[in-house]
Amino acid sequence: MIDLTVHPDRLERAVQRARERNIIVPTFKQMMNPNLAPDRVKAGLKDVGLWDVNPLNLFRITWKNEPVAKGGGFGGVNYLELPKAITGVDARILVLVGKWFPTGAHKVGAAFGCLVPRLVTGQFDPTTQKAVWPSTGNYCRGGAYDSALLGCESIAILPEGMSRERFEWLSKVAGEVIATPGTESNVKEIFDKCWELRRSGQDLMIFNQFEEFGNVLWHYQVTGGAIEEVLEKELRPGERLAGSVFTTGSAGTINAGDKLKELFPDSKLAASEALQCPTLLANGFGAHRIEGIGDKHVPWIHNVKNTDMVMAVDDEVPVQMIRLFNEPEGKKYLAQMGVDQGLIDQLHLIGISGAANIASAIKMAKWYEWGEGDVVATVLTDSMELYCSRLAELTEERGEYTARDAAVGYHQHIQGLSTDYTEELTYPDRKRVHNLKYYTWVEQQGKTYEEIQAQWYQKDYWTCVHGQMEQIDALIEEFNAKVGLL
Repeated sequence: MIDLTVHPDRLERAVQRARERNIIVPTFKQMMNPNLAPDRVKAGLKDVGLWDVNPLNLFRITWKNEPVAKGGGFGGVNYLELPKAITGVDARILVLVGKWFPTGAHKVGAAFGCLVPRLVTGQFDPTTQKAVWPSTGNYCRGGAYDSALLGCESIAILPEGMSRERFEWLSKVAGEVIATPGTESNVKEIFDKCWELRRSGQDLMIFNQFEEFGNVLWHYQVTGGAIEEVLEKELRPGERLAGSVFTTGSAGTINAGDKLKELFPDSKLAASEALQCPTLLANGFGAHRIEGIGDKHVPWIHNVKNTDMVMAVDDEVPVQMIRLFNEPEGKKYLAQMGVDQGLIDQLHLIGISGAANIASAIKMAKWYEWGEGDVVATVLTDSMELYCSRLAELTEERGEYTARDAAVGYHQHIQGLSTDYTEELTYPDRKRVHNLKYYTWVEQQGKTYEEIQAQWYQKDYWTCVHGQMEQIDALIEEFNAKVGLL
């Protein structure tokens, strides 16, 4: 469970910092339903840009922001439906859009879900401690942003091979940026840097998304709740949620799938990864190009026992997809294939990991032979706003994108997706994947044998975390009352 032990002296300093910086902390319920935000917050946001380092933007940590760059209010969940003209399957594929979060990615919410319990209990002191955000990309951006809103120093850690846009933005927001060797799958190098910082004697707190149960709770409640609302709106008579699928990354987002399986007990939940690093599928390792979904280990917060399927996506598929969706010749070809121009104009909302999620949803629908009446749900973590440099690099590497390239991308890499590298998990299969946690978390990261056994055998292990929202919201409300700005 999330530790909610209160430290009064530190809490008083955190309250004073919030008072000085005019910080009001949103509750989880307000992130789920931002219309519950105080009127003074809603009024103040009318003059605030989506990415501005302004404490009012804490209330924009929600799937329900008006899709504008500045001054937007709140509305419904931002999402898209991808038609058969793109996916090649009869099943409906619904995807939540992450671009309209501050920082342009939903990871700012996961970071805040990790930070807020420590802040409102006084475990984290923003006046003296540095917040350390280890990540393969968007999470450390979200953490650095949240830290800047709170006026505390931050250290962002991410692999040196991540997109240029990430580093350029972090250089302006984070107190310190550390580039570790490798790319998306080099997570151990990030962990090693964390241990080095721990031994440095600095006063810091490490918010490791791969083990933080605030990450679990935020996605279970906020992302899971957002998908639930979309389904309530979109499901037609006779339709059902057949399944949901998420690239694992830190395994935060897949906890939304736990929520969906409670709501739709017959639905399936799948975890996806890069074929070039098939850790869950085949105990494999390697480097890949699907930014933000680091591999070579099983995250501590992945509830593997609830995962019905694992699959791997060739990283060439999302690479082909982002070119098809964003290059002029690709857009022209999609129109020829019958894709509505209004949707084509929105395909820039799909980043690289979002493209991998879409490919995974297609593979899942084909595996189970889902068709009319079946709905598959997933998310778009971010948008192409964070990957423009990748398009330029691909053009330099492969040449200008032509109509022939578009035809190949469309027919071979999207419509032609197969069910290769897909495995439906039996009970022993799930336990095999779960057991892989031992080598990272017990041998290397200080977890205990009793803890890893509890994750598998203790019936309420995960539901105890899911049920902590009310208690944390009460602590947030107490914190805000002490700050005295409402």
